[in-house]
Amino acid sequence: MASSLLYCPSSPPQNPNKTLSLSTRSLSRFSVSLTTRSSKFPSLLHWRSTGGILPRPRSISSGHLSSAPADSKNYEFSDTGGEVELRLDIKSLNVESSSDVFVDADDTALLIRAKSAGILKTLIDVKQLFERVKSSETIWYIDEEQLVVNLKKFNPDLKWPDIMESWESLTSGISQLLKGTSIYIIGDSTEINEAVAKEIATGIGYMPLSTSELLEQYAQQSIDSWVASEGADSVAEAEGVVLENLSSQARAVVATLGGKHGAASRFDRWRHIHAGFSVWVSKSEAPDEASAKEEARKHVQEGSVAYTNADVVVKIGGWDKDYTRDVAQGCLSALKQLTLSDKNLTGKKSLYIRLGCRGDWPDIKPPGWDPSSDVDPPMDS
Repeated sequence: MASSLLYCPSSPPQNPNKTLSLSTRSLSRFSVSLTTRSSKFPSLLHWRSTGGILPRPRSISSGHLSSAPADSKNYEFSDTGGEVELRLDIKSLNVESSSDVFVDADDTALLIRAKSAGILKTLIDVKQLFERVKSSETIWYIDEEQLVVNLKKFNPDLKWPDIMESWESLTSGISQLLKGTSIYIIGDSTEINEAVAKEIATGIGYMPLSTSELLEQYAQQSIDSWVASEGADSVAEAEGVVLENLSSQARAVVATLGGKHGAASRFDRWRHIHAGFSVWVSKSEAPDEASAKEEARKHVQEGSVAYTNADVVVKIGGWDKDYTRDVAQGCLSALKQLTLSDKNLTGKKSLYIRLGCRGDWPDIKPPGWDPSSDVDPPMDS
């Protein structure tokens, strides 16, 4: 079952794709928060499995790519382990007392304003914190010419690169969660798979690999001519062999073949893709977020498409390579939430590889299990 989804309905370049991200590890258990992104990529929705009943999304007025004043680094940031600290210089504001400062924090966002010369000014507006905080334990005070805000981290073991979630903070901070586990980009378009894989690999310092390029180098012909001469089954079988050889490769982002000749489009070719975190990038005809949610829900529930085996699902209404980074950022954000929701996932992936990628993901059988018999080995007495 797929674990998360990002949706990007198509729109013209001057007002491009909205994005929707949700976790679907359990279709009946969700919490939800809605934010809108920058003018480039207007909205992003995260759903996390928390055991609650699915509530109505709440709207917030600005970007998921957290906004701040023009000088976006007008603050000092530090992570002390259990807490993160933000320091803002307020000397020029001539703040007369603490009653002129307004700090509004919830578990995922932070808004700081101050009254100066009778005018309420926004000092920083973080629409998406790097991770959740315990907002009820927020402490702030004025230290000489600085406003100091201390936020209690929900996950003290996670190191924050910055106060806000952004491409820079995600690419800097995701490695501690992936722990070397590779990423597989799957979907109907080889072009999209390769573009997104390359962007992610470049950002996080992983090796970019393309099964299309590897197959063409081996066969000394294009994939299209291979399909025409030997059929889609032959290409899918060959890609399966490549994926088997790559399954023990750490710190790689693998772009797989798109279309019916791709191994990922076939249920019986997934055993080695499960060695890493898989991201399904899929075009959608859904006109809005509600339709996208229903479409994703239907795909996952029916399981009629092999791509629904993916850990992360990304729905796009159209494709423009100029916005590859936005899609890649959404994928990393969803992978971050996925790995935070289950801290044992990377270890489980590692165990799956050590046992030989036998196709028993996610319910890993004991050592000695024979995939052909589907019978568990006898227990030692």
